[in-house]
Amino acid sequence: MSRRVSALIKASHPEPAVAVTTVTALLAWGVGHRPAGIVLVAATVAATQLAVGWTNDWLDAGRDRQAGRADKPVATGVVSRRTVGVAGLAAALATPLLAAPTGLAATLCITAALLSALAYNWPLKSTAVSVLPYAFSFGALPAFIVLALPGAPAPPAWLVTAAGLLGAGAHFANVLPDLADDARTGVRGLPHRLGATGSGVAAAGLLFAATVTLVVGPPGPPSWAGLAAVAGTAVILPTGWYAARRAARRAGRSDGVFRAVLVVAVIDVVLLVASGPVG
Repeated sequence: MSRRVSALIKASHPEPAVAVTTVTALLAWGVGHRPAGIVLVAATVAATQLAVGWTNDWLDAGRDRQAGRADKPVATGVVSRRTVGVAGLAAALATPLLAAPTGLAATLCITAALLSALAYNWPLKSTAVSVLPYAFSFGALPAFIVLALPGAPAPPAWLVTAAGLLGAGAHFANVLPDLADDARTGVRGLPHRLGATGSGVAAAGLLFAATVTLVVGPPGPPSWAGLAAVAGTAVILPTGWYAARRAARRAGRSDGVFRAVLVVAVIDVVLLVASGPVG
């Protein structure tokens, strides 16, 4: 693999792209898609992730150079800003084309999710409503997967709500470790306005709400596994908060809250995938 191709892949933010695409495939399997359907919805979501990642680095090229981001291929000149921009545009245009076989409703849904995510990159990333694109796009993801089933069944409200809460919580958790660096480069989204404490509380509260929604939302009584997940979440979050406070007194900084919300996010993803067939 050439250095430029490797740099282009790195500029796509491959870790979250692979994570979201993998969760998509698992959720598609969980709700009842056949193998061909799983591949189709996963490929479509992969295109959205590539579009968002490349567009992000295209937009942030100047700020990344200013901050001396050695981990950003565009900032270091390994790959050109124009190449990354063209790749992002191509991935964005490919999204509705890949989604077309899933039907009009599903195609419109995933296209709206993509536009929302792109709106986060610009202009909403540095505004007080920076959390809204995360909530909308994450909520639209299971909606797209369900709508892509034969007959386009209506997505369950609890499933969409839980995914939206998970996405909103992920926004605050994702920003927590980088609040100071973002502030130096002029990013002023909602987490930056709330600060580390407010963002930690918001991330924990939203992820706990997502867990509860995933457990009590489906028809029938909650399972013992679901109730155990709620109980575990109720213990993990304050434990992470307490550990962070103790570590901060000694070292001035701690990722305890960030790690705790990541554990809860994993629990929520498992519950999401285990939600079962719909329609």
